[in-house]
Amino acid sequence: MFKNKFVKALVAAASIALALGTTVPSSHAANTTIQVYLSADTNIQDLWVKTLVPAFKAQFPGYDVNVTFDLHGDHDAQETAKITAAAVLHKNPGVDLIDGGFVTTLGAAGLLYRPTAGLLPNIKDVNKAVLTAGKGGIPYRGSSVLLAYNSKNVQTPPKTLDDLLAWVKANPGKFTYNAPNGGGSGYAFVQTVVDKYLTEADRTTLVQSASPDLEAKWAQGLETLRQLNKYTYGLNGTYPANNAETLKDLATGLVDMGSVWSDQFASAIKAGTMPSYIKVTQISNPSFTGGASYLGIPNSSQNKVGARLLANWVLSPTAQNLIVGGTLNGFPVIPLSKLDPVITAAFAGVDIQHLRAGYLSANANDLKSKWASIVPGK
Repeated sequence: MFKNKFVKALVAAASIALALGTTVPSSHAANTTIQVYLSADTNIQDLWVKTLVPAFKAQFPGYDVNVTFDLHGDHDAQETAKITAAAVLHKNPGVDLIDGGFVTTLGAAGLLYRPTAGLLPNIKDVNKAVLTAGKGGIPYRGSSVLLAYNSKNVQTPPKTLDDLLAWVKANPGKFTYNAPNGGGSGYAFVQTVVDKYLTEADRTTLVQSASPDLEAKWAQGLETLRQLNKYTYGLNGTYPANNAETLKDLATGLVDMGSVWSDQFASAIKAGTMPSYIKVTQISNPSFTGGASYLGIPNSSQNKVGARLLANWVLSPTAQNLIVGGTLNGFPVIPLSKLDPVITAAFAGVDIQHLRAGYLSANANDLKSKWASIVPGK
């Protein structure tokens, strides 16, 4: 029975592999192992290790998936350097598929393999806007940073960034955001304040390419953030360490408002760790950042066959339903019409197609460093 199931699975894999222009291995040889590198929070680690990888292996038992996890992207620079060197020296980088913020930096540097719809069939269903923004990356899930607020104490939440900044000053100690180098929800607040003082052209450039010459224009936004020290929770320039700490401060009533990830907030509501009276909204002019998260296949990968098969599967309705309906509560990157309507009902009235992008990772890292040296405790 096991043998028959294994053969059927290989036949199914072969049909997809045929579309991918490759073959499926017949045994657990060395080249059947797909090396995946994650640079993210623990919720993304759980998504891959507990959900996506087991489901993929169940469908394609001829493959193994080995996951390397880097919490918060602490080693992004080293991994980028390793992949760059591997491309120059024509060596194995030790990674076949990457999920991390630095994927777009690798793409901008021409270090990513760019599969077409002929080689990655399911990519034809992906929203073209996020596909173009990926610089060769493969968008596979979306999310957005939102403004969370205690509806018991805040009947009318801010609608714009200016409204939010005015509210923070009028309600000392009731707003918080985490240190941007500890999580994306705090980083989104920082970038949004900085973007308030930039032109649309400058914002676009910072999203698409490394732009150190534009960093001087961050000064006014960083000064605005520095002046908020005496109004944010603690009133002395101290900040939650990460996304989870911001959620905890909201859940326990230490603050009435803070920036949070849409997926992490939804997960907390579902788990019962966030009170139902904590609500979320999106501000405007500018909005908080969001968008797609990208997978990348390095040009120097020694197992593009497996990487393409895994990436293509992640874009399938099966995998997208797992991303949307599981504990992650991510936004899908394929049309809702292809997904389970019960699962997608949660997106009623939510715009999941038009999300304001964050900076290219090289620029984002510079902004995090400048925030750390200029803003806290000043």
